[in-house]
Amino acid sequence: MSHTAHIPSHRKPRRSASKLALRAGVAGGVLGTIAVAGAAGPANAEPVTETIEMPTLGSLDAAGGLASAVAASAEASQQEALDQNLQTLEDAALHKAAKEAKKAKAEAERKAAAERAEKARLKAEQERKEAAERASRDAARTQLSTTSSSNDSGSSSSDSGSTASESGSSQTQAPTGSAAAIVAFARAQIGDAYVSGGTGPNSWDCSGLVQAAYRAAGIDLPRISYEQSSMGTEVSLSNLQPGDILYWGSRSGSYHVAIYVGGGKYVGAQNPSSGVVEHSLDWDTPSGAVRIL
Repeated sequence: MSHTAHIPSHRKPRRSASKLALRAGVAGGVLGTIAVAGAAGPANAEPVTETIEMPTLGSLDAAGGLASAVAASAEASQQEALDQNLQTLEDAALHKAAKEAKKAKAEAERKAAAERAEKARLKAEQERKEAAERASRDAARTQLSTTSSSNDSGSSSSDSGSTASESGSSQTQAPTGSAAAIVAFARAQIGDAYVSGGTGPNSWDCSGLVQAAYRAAGIDLPRISYEQSSMGTEVSLSNLQPGDILYWGSRSGSYHVAIYVGGGKYVGAQNPSSGVVEHSLDWDTPSGAVRIL
């Protein structure tokens, strides 16, 4: 080997000047403290035998790690606070949504209850109206029966026979011309529904059916029952002809009308439960009749 060849050093690398100065300063301070303490102690004091460990660079590194741990803990605490705040906001939103849903449900239930109450009221009103109509018809029937009995008691037996003959002939008389058109239209609607204010083509009230039947024959009538029964000429129930308008109640204040179709029968839009039906006169005897044709 050449005497100029480089021989690798086996010594440990030197520490940096700053670290060496730091350790020298710390060591000097400790030694100075020990010297002062020895001079100030009593003469007979026992020599110090305890070894004082000097701070090392490892302890300084531990201090740095502690600072990092503190910083990490602070960051974790901040993140937890943010998470808690977010959870609080979510809980508040859920509570608000639940409250609004409960309010909407209560409003829907209130509306449904109001609708049911209104339907019940309308049904009760319709039933009351029908009951009033039946009661009025019964009263009119009773009055008519009383009047007929009074007239029969004051007439002769020959007159009674003549009246019966006329009634029988009117019930069997076949409709012709405009009367036939009116009767045909009325019978064609049998089975249709009764609807208050109905004017066809598949649902009617009493005056709506009468008006439409006469319109089929080219005759215009008013819309309301009492106006229809106020028209034409009044005829007796014993002298009816097909196409005559039957009415219940007073002539100028009738509450129900129908069409006489011959054979002792009539067709009318009766009520919501029956619809348009054909009945005999004795099923619900009318108060009177008028003839338009």
